[in-house]
Parts: sequence; C-alpha cells; structure tokens
Amino acid sequence: MTTPESPFARHFSILEDPRVERTKKHLLTDMIAIAVIAALCGIDDFKGIAIYAKARLGWLQGFLNLSGGAPSHDTFSRVFARIKPEAFQACFTDWMAEITTLTKGEVIAIDGKALRRSFDKASGKSAIHMVSAWATENGVCLGQIKVDDKSNEITAIPKLLETLCLKGCLVTLDAMGCQREIAQKVIDAEADYTISLKGNQGTLNVDVQRIFEQALLIPANPLIEMSESKEKGHGREERRRYFTLDATPELLAKHGWPGLLSIGLMKSTRIIDGKATYADNYYIASYAKDVGKFSHAARSHWAVENSLHWVLDVTYGDDASRVRKDHGAQNLSTVRRIAINMLKREPKKESIRAKRLLCSLDQEYLLKALTS
Repeated sequence: MTTPESPFARHFSILEDPRVERTKKHLLTDMIAIAVIAALCGIDDFKGIAIYAKARLGWLQGFLNLSGGAPSHDTFSRVFARIKPEAFQACFTDWMAEITTLTKGEVIAIDGKALRRSFDKASGKSAIHMVSAWATENGVCLGQIKVDDKSNEITAIPKLLETLCLKGCLVTLDAMGCQREIAQKVIDAEADYTISLKGNQGTLNVDVQRIFEQALLIPANPLIEMSESKEKGHGREERRRYFTLDATPELLAKHGWPGLLSIGLMKSTRIIDGKATYADNYYIASYAKDVGKFSHAARSHWAVENSLHWVLDVTYGDDASRVRKDHGAQNLSTVRRIAINMLKREPKKESIRAKRLLCSLDQEYLLKALTS
C-alpha cells in the first residue's frame, strides 16, 4: 500500500507534514495508511485507530516503517487535526484519477452531505458540509470538497468540478446546483449535464412545466420521447414515466442557459400499503432529447445517496462521529471515503458492513482490499 512505487504512496507522500522536524517520530504516510486500514476494519475514531495500531504492530511493520512503534491516540488526533484538508483531498482526488477509468457517458453524481455531529457550540463552529462526486458505474467517490463556512453548495460545486477529469461523462446535480456558472463548468470540461429544477431559477422551472403540460395535451405527440419503469419490493411499488423534449427556441432565447438542448420530466408514483403518492420532477439537459440517456441519469443520481451517503451514515457512523478538533473531522471524512472506495473495488459479493468485518478477522482478505 505504501511501497514507494504504489499509486497511494506516490500521491499521499507529497502531503505536507504539519509537525516540526523534532516531533516526527512516525512517518505521515504510515499514519495515513494505518488510519485507512483501521477504517477498513470498522474503526471510526482516533482512539480506536491507536488501539488497532498497537494490537497489530507486528503485522503492520511487515509493510510500513513504524520504527518508532505504534503512534498514540494523542498523536493521531493531533496530526489529523493539523493536516491541511484541502491538500489531503487533492491527494485523494489525484490518486482516484490515476486508478479509476471512467467510461464514456458515465454518470457522475454531485451531491452534498453534512457531518451532523461535527458542530461545536463552545467555539461557535457549525457542522461541516461536504460535497462529493460519485462515479456511478465504477461505484467510487472521485473527490470531495468542504463547503465554506457561511456559504453553501453553490460556491463549492464549481471548485470540485475543477479538480475532476470529466471529459465524456454525464454530470447530474440536484436543484441546488442549478446555476449557470456550474453548467458552464461542466460544458468547459467537455461533459454533459442533467440538472433538476425547482423554484431557485426564476421562471425556468415554470416555463419547462408549461411546455410539458402543453405538449402532453397532444395525443401521441411525435415530439415527445417517453419510457417507463416499474419496481416492486419490500411492500412498495414504484412507477416512473420519463419524458423528454428538445428545448424550444423561446426557452433558449428567454433563459440563455449554457449548453441547454433538451428538457426532461419524471412522473413518479409510489404505492406503500395501498396509499399512493405522486411527484413530478423537471430537468434541463445539455444533450439532444434522448429518453434513455435522461432516464438513466435521473435514476443514477440517487446512487450518491444510496451507495455513499447511506453507507457513511449507517456503516461508518459519519453523522454520529464526535471528532471536532480543528481539521480532524474533515480529514477523517476523507479517510472514510478512501476506505469505502477500496471496499467497493474489492470484487467479493458482500455488503460493505460484511467486508469490514472480514477485514477485521482475515488479514489475507484485508490485504486484498488494500490492493484492490
């Protein structure tokens, strides 16, 4: 994992060590590696990481330096609190760019998540909010960025997009990301977008809704492409109908949206215990009407919730973490995403929870996860 020629070592070894020279008893790359290995095994805080390092010291010394022994809890906590999180995230993003091959048209879902227990009332520190990019075909997190204090995702998303290689991909965003600057960033990256609409863009959502209402009044309207999907399971039935239209000249002239070529509508019906609920969601897209491409993008966007955010909360206790000091919570969040990516890439057909248990019990399997 941290041999000089490994991608992990090459990308993370350039990270600036926040310690003064006389206090560097342990290599920074060794400490990062131990934190990731511990996260693979189900350990989510610095005290647990230190206990793991001490208990597995002999095994860890087989491929890490650790000439100074196992780092203490205070050492892990102090070092991770002082590592510059932006630089740590850049190492993570560059590492993923090297080891991940994105397929043409792969959906990259951009979405945000709060670390709910990272707030600190005593110091007036609000909860940290992270925006992540999830590659839905590869099933890995490509990168993340922290939303600046007293700001929101609108300012963070363009910065995240600038760090990613998106050529040929399809970027999906919820209504928070429905901004001209963000759309232009996607176009500049030679990618496409599918963006959900709400009322935060003046009359754009209203105009798109009106266009569809008028178009759907025409029986078998040849201008509309339509498809349908049905799902059943766990006492729930869902039906989704997808519609696409080329953007009208009037819509383009009025709103001047970068790259806009088509609009989409997803009509959802959900039945639980015989009770039905309905929802209509409207979208804009940077490609000519293609209901297959649109429906795939709309469905795939939720992968960032189900495959990343849900796993972070339920399996990794992301929301329950009490780490708060300086940059500790933000850097530990990056460690969790590194671990999730490794477990996702390991091909064994098991849940993330089961894979973490296997890592803690079987060192041979743990090595497979580390080199996946």
